[in-house]
Parts: sequence; structure tokens; C-alpha cells
Amino acid sequence: MTPEAIRIVDSLRREFYSLFAVAMKVPVKITGNSYSSNFPTASWLDNSKRLNYVNIYAYTAPDHLIPERPFILRVAINKGAGRIRIPQWGQECRGFNQGWHFELTLLPEEILDFLPWIVSLIKSHDKGSPPFADEPPHPLELKIYNGLLSNNVWTEKAWQLQNREFARTSA
Repeated sequence: MTPEAIRIVDSLRREFYSLFAVAMKVPVKITGNSYSSNFPTASWLDNSKRLNYVNIYAYTAPDHLIPERPFILRVAINKGAGRIRIPQWGQECRGFNQGWHFELTLLPEEILDFLPWIVSLIKSHDKGSPPFADEPPHPLELKIYNGLLSNNVWTEKAWQLQNREFARTSA
């Protein structure tokens, strides 16, 4: 990634995690303080005392070899438990929430708009309510596999940008 892309991801991640911690209205621990940290995350315990976490990373980003590569981010919830470091939560924690995960792929300029929607999605899941009750702030590309809604969702703009890039590099 270019230094500018690293700076943008780091800045968006810090702002998102800070706002996320306030919006969740439960204790949230934020680990890592820069892009170079090992997967900075925000983690919390759900109603069942299972550990949940969110991490933000660049799905694709410009670099020195391919400066025109699209800049697309991913917000991952409960993905990659074996690769991340999570702070100790003490005896009340019953382990990782391995029963639910979600990924939202979006453009950097869309991420903060999605913060309330993501918090609502998490709270809905914790209560057992329908997952997409709230209207997203930007149109989504929802995928259905074998009759089930995928847990990997893209914004329309990110999906279109990725498809244009794929078409350009495949030609």
C-alpha cells in the first residue's frame, strides 16, 4: 500500500473504532494503534458473554507497483479469530462467538456512514431479530447462495469499482 493509503486506513480505523465504542453502549476494548499493528480490533462481549470483534482493513489498495488499483475497505465482524490478538476479558468471557460472522466491503468514503447501520446489525443479531431491519446508508449488493443470504455484502459502488478493475485487468 502507498503511504497515503496506509494513513487513510489508520485514520478511518481510529475514528470508526472510537465512534463504534460509544455507539455500542457496552464496554468495547480497542487493541492496536496503527496500521502496522497486528490487526487492530474493537472487541466486546455479547449478551451470551461471547467475545465478538470488528476489524477494518484494506481489501484492495493502490501500491507502488499498481498505483491505479482501487481503494476498497472491508469491515469484518468475527472473521479471522486465529489471526488476531484480542485482549483478555476475564472470567466472564465464554470464548469467541463462532456462530456468526459478517463482512461488509465498501469504499473509504462510505465507512463512517455505515457505522450506525453496523451497530444496529450487531444489536439485531444479538437479540435474534432480522439482520437487515434498518435501511443501509448506501445501496448494497446482496448475494444469495443456496437460498440463504450471504454474510459477505458489498456496497454497490465498491462492487462496481471492483468489477471495472477486474474487467480492466482481465482484458
